[in-house]
Amino acid sequence: MTALHINAFVMNTVSHIQHGLWRHPEARQADFDDVTVWVDLVRTLEAGLFDAVFFADVVGLYGPVGGDYTVNAREGLQIPSHDPSVLLSALAVSTEHLGLAFTSSVLQAHPFEFARRASTLDHISRGRIAWNIVTSTQENAARNFGLARLTEHDERYEWAEEYLDVVFKLWEGSWDEGALVKDRARGVLADARRIHRINHVGPRYRVEGPHLPAPSPQRTPLLFQAGSSPAGRAFAARNAEAQFISAPGPEAAAALIAETRDLAERVGRRREDIKFFQGFAFVIGSTEEEAQRREAELDAYVSIDGFLAHSNLGVSQDDGRPLPPETLLKDIRTNGGRSHIAWLRQRELGHEPTVGDLGRLVARRHPRLVGTPDQIADALALWQRAGIDGVNLINWTIPGSYREFNEHLLPVLQRRGLAKREYAPGSLRRKLFGRDRLDDRHPAARWRGAFTPRLAAE
Repeated sequence: MTALHINAFVMNTVSHIQHGLWRHPEARQADFDDVTVWVDLVRTLEAGLFDAVFFADVVGLYGPVGGDYTVNAREGLQIPSHDPSVLLSALAVSTEHLGLAFTSSVLQAHPFEFARRASTLDHISRGRIAWNIVTSTQENAARNFGLARLTEHDERYEWAEEYLDVVFKLWEGSWDEGALVKDRARGVLADARRIHRINHVGPRYRVEGPHLPAPSPQRTPLLFQAGSSPAGRAFAARNAEAQFISAPGPEAAAALIAETRDLAERVGRRREDIKFFQGFAFVIGSTEEEAQRREAELDAYVSIDGFLAHSNLGVSQDDGRPLPPETLLKDIRTNGGRSHIAWLRQRELGHEPTVGDLGRLVARRHPRLVGTPDQIADALALWQRAGIDGVNLINWTIPGSYREFNEHLLPVLQRRGLAKREYAPGSLRRKLFGRDRLDDRHPAARWRGAFTPRLAAE
């Protein structure tokens, strides 16, 4: 039995996934703007040997253009929210082993600035940074950054490919190994011959370089990606080292994972070059009956309005009015969240779900594992046989959900070989893949040495 990787799935906001649960008396989500909440959390996660804390993020409101955001504000639905990359600095110096993954959209930051920020964080954390690559699905996000409308779905991935080209050139090609010498005797800090402009010119970006930071421990942060549409899977097959999935069951997970790994092989990578993390919420009880009572207690706090607003699907994308309840999900026109619709439809095999079904379906978008620690371990072993490599653990309350994992579930998983007993040394990539740098099969590797003509001539 191979140990599963375990991430904590969070967001620097009040209401991330389980809408309404911030009202629970044990929840500290409403105090998300207090840095001590997060420092306490990451220390709890490190005590539980979590591989990483994984921060989701958005840069716009959910809903149609000009839509009402009363529900968003009332429920704390990802507003207010703060920039996770800034928070990571505090968390990096409060931990030693925990990976620190953050989401940043190609929409929100110029690639030169983003590459510099990510390298800085990787230095501060001594190589524990991961980047979740997203393209943004909110119309409001597009308008926040000066666009007239959200770029078409597949075109967003073309945009992301150029964005990656720029940051890969900066991270992998701008500085040669050995460029930073720190030679006090000769008075030479860095060898200019080994630092290069990248002179990128493309459809969206012109970046001269060079990269300002010297290479960080990983050079390129560990690369996460979450899209499961055909374009998203193709993008992950080319670029991702880890993919976050939310399959409705083990069979669907096995099919998605096999397809993505097939695509990876076709572009010259190996099947094992990508690890898959399934999203789960756990409800743990000492007996099955206690777990079910606990689930009912948690569900009493759930806000269906919050889930419907988060889905971005129950209203017309033209005027923001509610869609008729009999509208089939397959007939909804949307430029964002297509994989979301696919997941919801997969959950209703034998029945084509409608807008009227949305509240129930969206509230259970991510699978729940409800039961005793042994029952949950049995389920995780089944999912592992389907092909998942790890778990993105969704909380009901912070920090309670993660303390419960440490106390009740972790010992059972360790006893079965499904969880590690100690951290491996080194960077996040070394902990997951046994190496600090991207392998030579990754497309970023083609930029290593690509800008060193003088040294090549010598």
